[in-house]
Amino acid sequence: MEKIRNIGISAHIDSGKTTLTERVLFYTGRIHEIHEVRGKDGVGAKMDSMDLEREKGITIQSAATYCTWGPNQINIIDTPGHVDFTIEVERALRVLDGAVLVLCSVGGVQSQSITVDRQMRRYSVPRVAFINKLDRSGADPWKVIDQVRRKLKHNCAAIQYPIGLEDQLQGLVDLVQNRAFFFHGVHGEKVTEADMPNDIVPAVAEKRRELIEAISEVDEELADLFLNDHPITPDELAGAVRRATLSLQFIPVFMGSAFKNKGVQLLLDGVVSYLPCPLEVSNHALDQNKQEEKVNLSGSPDGTLVALAFKLEEGRFGQLTYLRIYEGTIRRGDLIVNSTTGRKVKVPRLVRMHADDMEDIQEAHAGEIVAVFGVECSSGDTFTDGSVRYTMTSMNVPEPVMSLAIAPASKDVGPQFSKALNRFQKEDPTFRVSLDPDSGQTIISGMGELHLDIYVERIRREYKVEAVVGKPQVNFRETITQRAEFDYLHRKQSGGQGQYGRVMGYIEPLPEEEAEKKFQFENMMIGQAVPSQFIQAIEKGFIEAKNSGSLIGHPVENLRVVLTDGASHAVDSSELAFKLAALYAFRQCYMAARPAILEPIMLVELKAPIEFQGSIIGDINRRKGIIVGSDQDGDDAVVQAHVPLNNMFGYSTGLRSMTQGKGEFTMEYFQHAAVPQDVQSQLVKEYSSKRATV
Repeated sequence: MEKIRNIGISAHIDSGKTTLTERVLFYTGRIHEIHEVRGKDGVGAKMDSMDLEREKGITIQSAATYCTWGPNQINIIDTPGHVDFTIEVERALRVLDGAVLVLCSVGGVQSQSITVDRQMRRYSVPRVAFINKLDRSGADPWKVIDQVRRKLKHNCAAIQYPIGLEDQLQGLVDLVQNRAFFFHGVHGEKVTEADMPNDIVPAVAEKRRELIEAISEVDEELADLFLNDHPITPDELAGAVRRATLSLQFIPVFMGSAFKNKGVQLLLDGVVSYLPCPLEVSNHALDQNKQEEKVNLSGSPDGTLVALAFKLEEGRFGQLTYLRIYEGTIRRGDLIVNSTTGRKVKVPRLVRMHADDMEDIQEAHAGEIVAVFGVECSSGDTFTDGSVRYTMTSMNVPEPVMSLAIAPASKDVGPQFSKALNRFQKEDPTFRVSLDPDSGQTIISGMGELHLDIYVERIRREYKVEAVVGKPQVNFRETITQRAEFDYLHRKQSGGQGQYGRVMGYIEPLPEEEAEKKFQFENMMIGQAVPSQFIQAIEKGFIEAKNSGSLIGHPVENLRVVLTDGASHAVDSSELAFKLAALYAFRQCYMAARPAILEPIMLVELKAPIEFQGSIIGDINRRKGIIVGSDQDGDDAVVQAHVPLNNMFGYSTGLRSMTQGKGEFTMEYFQHAAVPQDVQSQLVKEYSSKRATV
């Protein structure tokens, strides 16, 4: 167990994650030749196994592999950098013990780096940073380290010092060991150790002192040695770096150039030295038999089996389920129990993944990441051996922000079309499929334009179904701005048993501190005016009503419903009667609560040469955006703004023409905020005319 490392590689787009993983696989002997991400040879990187990934030069699905480095086994997940595929990063970090945060030595800490770092914090993942692309012109690792401290608020310091930068990059000095390393051979596979060049000795001594100071702030043992002026040995320093990294109080920063084959082997040494083995990470499950009481998992292969299905994929041989084993051992042919559904399943085939290749194995132990075939389950299900009923905590799934209407081009491919949508929905929790009740159209929702484009393209390629796609729609929400009372009597008599239910109370906006819940139902009724068995039906009625607001038919959130009184009938009251009473009561008082429309606001980060800054800011203002920050990075201006998603369609084309193709931008969901009154009137008008034509 001490020899296993489970790590993820994540970063902003184009920081070199997949290139780095390719080099790791080469140096550990998993692959025997290197291919580039946008390979001219038509092969492409090993971890980008999907045709679409190779064509576009981006990672779409996280890919798992494993390799050995000395006596150690390293399980690696290469994750996408694009914000549209953020769920892939989320579920990888949920099951990993450590991570490598890759940063570009020129781009530094970019918007997606901040998002990935936030995800790592959410799951308390210890990490090392790797500043890549030191060979690029304008590379400045010290600027990047300063940004990590300033923007990400991390205590970090360099573990290495580069010998030369840009096209002069020759090797690296290990500040812990105080030794210089050079990389020779066609692919930098020969690492030689030597004395460091004399001209950098003072700078190296200064950076080593900076490293010791940074760790002394969080590690008492090293602080004692440092304050008493004791000489600090490499072993003492390495031990302190490991302790501080595992306690999430320090991030060691490695450097190199994956593309130029420099520094990757030292990063692998660092992963083994400073990131935790499965036994050093505390994981807990929830015991379903004891009101979800927390149970710490020992991580021992001899314990009861606890494994989490964190990712599903439709393989050539049926559903492929990726499992992270937290405790116990799983063997081929074992009977395992799905804690969520209670169903028993047999493990027909157990494999270890290497991108899209797989290797059959007979058993796997705690701490490993494996995949099983032929096991029907959902993403996030927990499997045990049946002796306990544990579930692992779920992961954070962001809400989709954009929708498209989609339909197959011809009727005869309907079954294939449905099959594709069902499969993608099962694999990706951020991809949702629904039916528009007014038009009867199939609506797909996701995290952005690229996310939905990729799925439309995959339906065409993998299922040979041509799809007709409507204009992208923004996922608006509705909310209320003031309290409104309701008093509704639902009475129906048509011979036989009638329907009778009366509900009284009020609706009001949720206070800001409770806004995360989005909806709250409270029964503040005194006495038994409405029998308790009907309360749940009333709540269901309000939940159903809030799914479609009266302004533009979108879900209503930030809403509290309080039931204060009601009336029932001994014979005619039923669950249906009270559910309908709640539904109509909501519609009756909704307009009195002064409803407002909320739209998704995106955090947009733009980077372009300074001479275009004026026209970029003017364009953001035209799109009703708010500038929240601007910075200078060399000759480039970096602008951050909050812009309504509805005004961002086709922005990439506009930005290119404004900046002669030199501008780039990234965008991620920030929050839902109220639309201006004129926009609200226009949206309501459009919705009314659309309903009138249906």
